[in-house]
Amino acid sequence: MTITSPDTTDDVVIEISNVWKIFGTNALEAMKSIREEGLTKSEVLAQFNAVVGVADASLSINRGEIFCVMGLSGSGKSTLVRHFNRLLEPTAGKIVIDGTDVLALENTQLQQFRNRNIGMVFQNFALLPHRSVLDNVAMPLEIRRVSKNERMRHAAAILDIVELGAWGSKFAHELSGGMQQRVGLARALAANPDVLLMDEPFSALDPLIRRQLQDEFLRLSDMMKKTTVFITHDLDEAVRIGNRIAIMRDGMIVQIGTAEDIVMNPADDYVADFVAGISRLKVVRAHVVMKPLDQYLATNEPLPADVPRVNESETLSTLIELSINNDSPIVVENENTDVGVITKKDILRTVIEGAEVS
Repeated sequence: MTITSPDTTDDVVIEISNVWKIFGTNALEAMKSIREEGLTKSEVLAQFNAVVGVADASLSINRGEIFCVMGLSGSGKSTLVRHFNRLLEPTAGKIVIDGTDVLALENTQLQQFRNRNIGMVFQNFALLPHRSVLDNVAMPLEIRRVSKNERMRHAAAILDIVELGAWGSKFAHELSGGMQQRVGLARALAANPDVLLMDEPFSALDPLIRRQLQDEFLRLSDMMKKTTVFITHDLDEAVRIGNRIAIMRDGMIVQIGTAEDIVMNPADDYVADFVAGISRLKVVRAHVVMKPLDQYLATNEPLPADVPRVNESETLSTLIELSINNDSPIVVENENTDVGVITKKDILRTVIEGAEVS
């Protein structure tokens, strides 16, 4: 068995449409009233003794993307993701993963789909204490009835990838929390799934270990190109690792976008409050701050040849450093073509607006 890495492309791997999850015996009646009368979550609880877990959620996730879902406790983020592999059955909606209608799968088909197509990493590690580290990692392949020699060889290769090759014969209680979580990640990767679901995998760890595992996860993601849905309540974590972020409230998805999109253009006051503590310095990029080149040249003198230049993806932090050491405007490039200009006034305006938001 070889470890393959799917290419990162723009094709959609996960698509969910109008997914609802209402807990309670009157779920369908409650959902109808929500749609027709616009009942709130608390009103649904009072009138139908039902709890809205997910409300009309739709999103699409591209191949190779790290897609973060975040929100406060009780916002519905973990409930939503548990529908992707049908650990929870939706009240209504559609879920398609890599062309497979997940809701149409019978029990045996669903078990095979989970084992072959989706890996899951839990917050509480979920390692079996009576099995060695190597046996824990090999378990998905054992379920698939891969021969013992083959699955042990493959599990050992995965442990090497997560830098735990020397710990295969140990048991979970002999490992630190961070090491146990790496074993959990290795187990999810062992079956070489198309999709990884990670439910707050690092939240129980100390801050230093958590950051180290974020780095490790980013390294593995760059290597293996897995499509990943990453649940977190930590906006700093989402900003650091996510290509895009979905923010949830009361079971609803209120905004989807890059960290830059969300910080610069929050959809409502809730999102604005949510992102208020995030520094713009590492989030905002030059292409947002700049004026288009033709617009700048229409009212200003031509730029000298020796002006500083940056790529359009450069951070606000770097722009500030450049402006401190240079009085001239900064030219923004895209593939060696000048596309925009940033002045000190543009930088100051961006920083001040960020201070007002926070």
